[in-house]
Amino acid sequence: MPDTAPAETTADPMIEAERITKIYHIKEGLFGAKKEIRAVDDVSLTVRRGETVALVGESGSGKSTLARIILGLTEATSGSVRLQGQDIAGMPDTARARLVQPIFQDPYSSLNPRRTVAEIIARPLHLRGVAASERMKRAQEMMEVVRLPVRLLHSYPLHLSGGQRQRVAIARAMVNRPEVLICDEPTSALDVSVQAQILNLLADLQAEFGLTTLIITHDMAVVHQLAQRVAVLLQGKLVEEGPAAQVLIAPREEYTRALLQAAPRFDMALMDGAAAP
Repeated sequence: MPDTAPAETTADPMIEAERITKIYHIKEGLFGAKKEIRAVDDVSLTVRRGETVALVGESGSGKSTLARIILGLTEATSGSVRLQGQDIAGMPDTARARLVQPIFQDPYSSLNPRRTVAEIIARPLHLRGVAASERMKRAQEMMEVVRLPVRLLHSYPLHLSGGQRQRVAIARAMVNRPEVLICDEPTSALDVSVQAQILNLLADLQAEFGLTTLIITHDMAVVHQLAQRVAVLLQGKLVEEGPAAQVLIAPREEYTRALLQAAPRFDMALMDGAAAP
């Protein structure tokens, strides 16, 4: 687990999700009645400046839905989200994008196959009207930050490995120099050895840039290496929350214990010693 203690209690809140509920109405069959699905059910969560919080739970627990609501990609049925004290309901898309950026699960589908690596990384800057020369300079800087050779700037995603693609996705997220990252299962589509390298990279970025991070995951190795605090979702409800050491070693809830028992055993020597290529 990170050496850093959980974020100072006096640190400013960067993410404040208050009493978030998301209800979907799904029709059962052609003539059936609509069924109400509460994907997120009255969840409140705060992530403070510089803190890394892992949001864990089994598939369908509401983790990704909550993340999309915080990102402003999905509208909550009720509740509110504030980023750095500002309600996202009234925040322009460009302002929100400069403050918070996502890293998605699948590097094979999150990158445009028709654009070069340079174009992909610089796309957020292009949307802001940044000059082409500055965009290329920043793209080169980001390649160094995520430990990719600059020669790959003119390659297409087809020519990259899964780990390289995820590094490009991280570079794209970082190019706007956001203060908050929301990572939705950032290593689950990668080979085990590559997962360790990406986790090391994320840990280094957190330390270097002082990032505030919300990580959605079911992987206890991710929680162990990156998180200072853990929040556990079950069927859309927040059932446990606390320091990572407490939740991993002595969870209060039976559901959390079941998650830990079901998790694959992870090799901490690999996690601590994996070096980036």
